[in-house]
Amino acid sequence: MQTLEEKKLMKRASFYGPGEIKLETISVPRPGKGEIVIRNKVALTCGTDVKTYVRGYPLLEPPIPFGHEAAGIVESVGEGVDKFKPGDRVVAHNTAPCQECYYCKQEQHSMCEDLIINWGAFSEYQLIPQRIVSQNTFRIPDNVSFKSAALTEPLACAVYGIEESNIKLGDTVVVNGAGPIGLFFITLANLKGARVIATDLNVERLKTAQKLGASEIVNISEVDDVVEAVKELTEDNRGVDVAIEAVGLPEVWENTILMARKGGIVNLFGGPKSGTTITVDTKLLHYSQLTLKGIFHTTPKYVKAAFDLICQGKIDEEIFVNKEYSLDFIEEAIISHREGKVIKNAIILE
Repeated sequence: MQTLEEKKLMKRASFYGPGEIKLETISVPRPGKGEIVIRNKVALTCGTDVKTYVRGYPLLEPPIPFGHEAAGIVESVGEGVDKFKPGDRVVAHNTAPCQECYYCKQEQHSMCEDLIINWGAFSEYQLIPQRIVSQNTFRIPDNVSFKSAALTEPLACAVYGIEESNIKLGDTVVVNGAGPIGLFFITLANLKGARVIATDLNVERLKTAQKLGASEIVNISEVDDVVEAVKELTEDNRGVDVAIEAVGLPEVWENTILMARKGGIVNLFGGPKSGTTITVDTKLLHYSQLTLKGIFHTTPKYVKAAFDLICQGKIDEEIFVNKEYSLDFIEEAIISHREGKVIKNAIILE
């Protein structure tokens, strides 16, 4: 195995615009003060990667390094880093808040005015900024695989969303969308002691939802009115206690709102395309006392909680990570994910 000093160049996938991914040969990064360089072993595809590939990403301008879910081995450390050493198996989250702005002081860290976003998981080596090293990087236990550890970022988002949904023991919860995030929501709602209803178009993903604890499934292609189909599965057809949207389509947002009971909570988690709008019946919102929540990303508290759940064996990697590709076939891996034939794909980096 070549050392970092011997291997001056590496391969990295970069996003140049919708439908355009380029494999580049660039210099291996060197860590500055407080930073580390990770030799990535596994990177995972994500719904955000798919949306970025199709339409771009609103918070970043291309070209940008691609991918944000990875785990690997510390290759080198910068000045002042004593938390990690070369050879450590680690996973680094892709963001970290500043801990100084107004929103951080309000403990609303996902709203941080200076949130670091670190992309570049689809690469042989990755530089991890100081703030992420200190707040959101973890040493992986020997009994936890790189694939499982790489699930930390998306699971952290779902953990944050679940906690913001205020689910109580015995609640009935609908999760609209059985993609990776939706399946995490189903898993976590089941752990909370909720009765879970899952809706989707994909038969295989609905079967996976059942494996992960969904008591009822609704294939929206087989019903005339998905809202009524869900309500019919609740006591007295009143609607669910908590309705979660995990697709990112305005029409699914609107249906999710209609599925909630009076006094219910609606978690609008999936991010639709910028500029889209929804229509909400003001009478329904007001007189039914609905709580609508837009939830974005996650916070360090829930990143740690997600990593702990993985270390406790609560997440089955074989359910969530289905196929393996080399970095040379990153575009095929993204397209496969988009087609819904898998939950996630793994990019294996050596």
